[in-house]
Amino acid sequence: MRSQVVCLRGVKIGRKCFLFEPLLKRYHTASDDCNALGGVLGSPNTTDENRQLADYIRENAGDDGKVWLGVNDMVTEGLWVDQTGTSVAFKNWDVSNSRSPQPDGGAAHNCAVLSSAPGGRWSDEDCRDDRQSVCQFNIV
Repeated sequence: MRSQVVCLRGVKIGRKCFLFEPLLKRYHTASDDCNALGGVLGSPNTTDENRQLADYIRENAGDDGKVWLGVNDMVTEGLWVDQTGTSVAFKNWDVSNSRSPQPDGGAAHNCAVLSSAPGGRWSDEDCRDDRQSVCQFNIV
């Protein structure tokens, strides 16, 4: 991932620039498109970063927006990693439904989605679904 000096578009959160992509795409296409721009699919690392990112998505996609995150368990079921293959320490799964807490999709759902609803909860979904996305760029 290339680093930028400033965040001209999108939103600056910490030392990252996040850019909302409104076009609906499958996970792999969204990831490839972020890579082509010099970034990766977004992956918040803290509660505050996740909250700010959910707020940004809500501003752009509305209260029921859902975007692909750069988090998946494609290689090993249940081991959620970022786009570099590193295990993610921060997760914000939606566990509000006690009968079916997230992640609940098993081998059929391997890609993480961030909801723009308050709380910015995550869910696991089929990577072949069409979703909006958010790219992440490092700021130096």
